[in-house]
Amino acid sequence: MPSDRSLIDQLTQNVLSLSAQHITQEHIQALKMASPFAYQIWENKPAICQNFLTSYPLGELLTRQQICDLIDDYTLDDGLEGELKRADEAGVMKGLRRLRELLMLRWIWQDALGLIALEQLTGELSDFADNCLIFVKEYVWEQLVARYGRPTYIDEKGQRQFDDMAIFAMGKLGAQELNLSSDIDLIFVHRARGETDGDKSKGTKSIDNKRFMIRLGQSIIKILDTCTAEGFVFRVDMRLRPWGEGSDLAIHLSALEKYFAAHGRAWERFAWLKARVINEVDDRFNSQLESIIRPFVFRYYVDYSAFAALREMKSLIQNQVAQREDLDNVKLGAGGIRDIEFVVQAFQLIYGGRHSQLEVKSCLKAMQALNEFDFIDDDTYHNLEAAYRFFRRVEHGIQAIHDQQTQKLPHNPECQHNLALTLGFDNWDAFLQRLNEHRRNVHLPFDRMVTERQTPTNTAVASSDELQSLDEVLNEDNKAKLEQFWSSKMVANLSEEAKQRLDAAYPVLVHALLIHEAKQGLANVALPRLIDLLEAICRRSIYLVMLAENPDATVNLIPMLSASPWIAGELTRYPVLLDSFLQQRYRHLPDKEELANILRQRLLRVEPNDEEMLLNVLRLFKNNQVLAVAASDVLAERPIMKVSDSLTYIAEVVLEFTLERAFSELVKRHGYPINMQGESVTEAHNGFAIIGYGKLGGIEMSYTSDLDLVFIHQINEQAMTTGLKPVSGMKFTARLAQKLMTYLNTQTRDGRAYEIDMRLRPSGNAGMMVVSSRSFERYQLEKAWVWEHQALVRARAICGDSRVMQAFNHTRKQVLTRKCDIADLKQHVIEMRGKMKDHLGSNPLAQQQGEFHLKQDAGGIVDIEFMAQYGVLAHAHDHPELAQWSDNVRIFESLAAAGVWDAETCEGLTKAYLLLRAAMHQLALANESVVVDAAVWNETREYVISKWSEIVV
Repeated sequence: MPSDRSLIDQLTQNVLSLSAQHITQEHIQALKMASPFAYQIWENKPAICQNFLTSYPLGELLTRQQICDLIDDYTLDDGLEGELKRADEAGVMKGLRRLRELLMLRWIWQDALGLIALEQLTGELSDFADNCLIFVKEYVWEQLVARYGRPTYIDEKGQRQFDDMAIFAMGKLGAQELNLSSDIDLIFVHRARGETDGDKSKGTKSIDNKRFMIRLGQSIIKILDTCTAEGFVFRVDMRLRPWGEGSDLAIHLSALEKYFAAHGRAWERFAWLKARVINEVDDRFNSQLESIIRPFVFRYYVDYSAFAALREMKSLIQNQVAQREDLDNVKLGAGGIRDIEFVVQAFQLIYGGRHSQLEVKSCLKAMQALNEFDFIDDDTYHNLEAAYRFFRRVEHGIQAIHDQQTQKLPHNPECQHNLALTLGFDNWDAFLQRLNEHRRNVHLPFDRMVTERQTPTNTAVASSDELQSLDEVLNEDNKAKLEQFWSSKMVANLSEEAKQRLDAAYPVLVHALLIHEAKQGLANVALPRLIDLLEAICRRSIYLVMLAENPDATVNLIPMLSASPWIAGELTRYPVLLDSFLQQRYRHLPDKEELANILRQRLLRVEPNDEEMLLNVLRLFKNNQVLAVAASDVLAERPIMKVSDSLTYIAEVVLEFTLERAFSELVKRHGYPINMQGESVTEAHNGFAIIGYGKLGGIEMSYTSDLDLVFIHQINEQAMTTGLKPVSGMKFTARLAQKLMTYLNTQTRDGRAYEIDMRLRPSGNAGMMVVSSRSFERYQLEKAWVWEHQALVRARAICGDSRVMQAFNHTRKQVLTRKCDIADLKQHVIEMRGKMKDHLGSNPLAQQQGEFHLKQDAGGIVDIEFMAQYGVLAHAHDHPELAQWSDNVRIFESLAAAGVWDAETCEGLTKAYLLLRAAMHQLALANESVVVDAAVWNETREYVISKWSEIVV
């Protein structure tokens, strides 16, 4: 006789062909071992069960439509002469319970034999609950309307409208992860106060909407929850509704909004995270619900207050488990399902407002998104996912035994033995060993996330002695500033919650200041900037929580404030950047491919028409990444070319995705434009390209650089687009350029992505915003000034259609390699340089007083740039390779390699150029003027001037 283990192995080999006709004694024995409850159903009603499983074999899955049809079938009653009609309430209750019994038999059997995956099982269970609720709501609604009329209300325009009720599923059902024997958590929300349109003369009686909705809710609960001779359909739990038990069953929109604003508690945000409207409601009602619930659950800023709520809830559950001695609970015990859900939900609440991809209700899907966004590492993700699947499988095995809502492991040895075998283990000890492994894998990240935030490694919380020590360290001016801050009206007018958060964060900041003083002696430099930051964030006090919750990272924040007033200013202007900063993401600067992946992930869940969210994502990405480069620059003293490379990559990635999105939006509206070959363009070859000039073109971006752009295309300007609302190719390209400008240049609360300068396009501000490749070529060859050819030296194609980019490269090379009159070129270059010095350089008096503008004065950066441009324009005819590069460093290398200038000169100019640019970057980080003491730069300046005289003059 085969063992129980070999019996299970044998069964799993034959499951694919399993149907009612193939059910054998071995299968029945497996069911009996897994679930005495389900086995009793089979034993008591063999013919009914056989027929049901013939129609719906164990080896197949149920669709939502099949479940809906089954509910209809089981709630019908035979009328006169065999006519089918809807059963009365008692008949409906009986039919739903009989159907639930058969479905439970089927699900338990499928689960025991390994025929159904976790997501499939929980999905079918949730679909059944959804359809039962929808059916019962409509069934009761019709009865109530027949008795009282339809509920109505007066809208804001004074118009009478019909009311409706949204059924919110919370918890497991909200996430569509319902258990085998789970209750369902519900909340009923209707639109507004009002009354039904009942008319006594027509046999209906008018009542207020509140009474109507309460009776509706009561009847839904009665039909599903009441335990009759046939059992129940679902246990219904309404305790999550606003005000909890004892309050009205249904709440209207304005009351819900007021509740969230004045009384909503942190734990309720965890609950509403999974809230889902089950029944169909109209778009306006749905939008109203969304506009109330989403801001309550997901904060626009990064929300570190969720950690405090997590600690409180965890502590409460641990105390309850300890009091009940509920150590065998796979849900509530240490390292159980609830711990996994808390880890996932805490991250969702903290970051969901900034990353819409985290706004998912399924625990498994949310876990995956957190891993994709690097909020949890790969090992933690795989451990949590494996543990979650294991615990849910165990949970189903436990609940299947007697159809009980429990997550406690059985104590009966026979039940333990049967459960272990059903779950695929040889014995109970082997099962417990695996269970404990998963518990440890869950407990570690959960404990680390909560405990380490509360107890930092450096004990970064100030004592009373440290508060006194700070007073001794500060100079008189800073003491006065600190006193002024604490006595300010701004602090006095803070809410009680904000004051508590400020009081919690301040000791952490004091400790950080003293550490900085001990290491670098710069607490007095950092303090004024810290006060500016506090003044900016106190009214948005969640950022204070962020500082308190990240004490070790806050210790690292203070040196950055003292090192760079620019960084301090950026954090003060855009506190939303604090999160990435405190997480020290600047310790690894991503390359261009990584940057593209980061932005791609951020944009995945931005809806096609949600331009506000698109703008926010673009700006936050750009600001975060630029700030990371600045922090890395300050800490690691990165080479200037690496800094510029990183800043240029950020701009390129933003431009690539902005063009992709803008083109997609216009295509949806107008269809595809036609190219010059008479063919419809595609996403891969969209007929459009972005050209970068200046610092972007020269791969020399700085922290505050704007973007000098030119847009060119190869689209037939007269041909109409292919959509239902066609426009000419000319209009399409113009609108595409305008949309790009809007995406990049629009000011939002997170700032703007980039300042855009279009003055280098053909004919400058008087020219078209976008021109064809042919027009651009003709202009450059026939009309462009010498200074425009100089600018072309530092231009390069950034993104867009590769064929348009190639056309630009061809035009650029054609222009730059033309033979020119050297004397005429020198004259134009000298004249333009003189104009720039007159308009942008230091005035003569300042120069006499020893001031030097690093960029614009003689011997500065522009002199070196002009020499590089002159070298290309004067010699590329004989040495075409000089036209290959757009950055000055490689231009000088090419000039040396071609023998145009000696290597010593090129190396000297490169060295001077990098020194000047590095100084410009450091002054930008220090928020200091680029007009400096000329004496410090005499050697470099005189060298550049001497080379200018040799080469150009």
